[in-house]
Amino acid sequence: MTIPNFEAFFTPRKTQALFPEIRTNQFFDALFGDKNEGAYEISLKFIKHNAKTLHFEFQLKQRPGKCLSCSLTYGLPQVFQRHPIINIKGIVAKIEGLLDHKARCVSWKLGNTRDASSQCHTIPFSVLLDY
Repeated sequence: MTIPNFEAFFTPRKTQALFPEIRTNQFFDALFGDKNEGAYEISLKFIKHNAKTLHFEFQLKQRPGKCLSCSLTYGLPQVFQRHPIINIKGIVAKIEGLLDHKARCVSWKLGNTRDASSQCHTIPFSVLLDY
């Protein structure tokens, strides 16, 4: 089987549809009771793929006037795994739907938070495929 060109497929528009911007405010509203208390915006970005794995990352970009380094992003992978607003299982189901029966998502994993810069932290998100 030929591996699809996932870089062309998972465009910024499609990844934004997988994880809409509104979820950041919903997440902080649920977490703190006020969407404005959040220190960062959350977005999903496609990074690359190999034979059986799609590699994405959640990007946590500092909001103006907030401190990303002070916001305890290192525990987020455990929170993201089970938080209903982040809804990793729902994202994986949508990814599988987009693949239109060309592949099946058999598992997923969140990595540890990384400091891309003082204004951006990332959480690796990989999806294992079966063709």
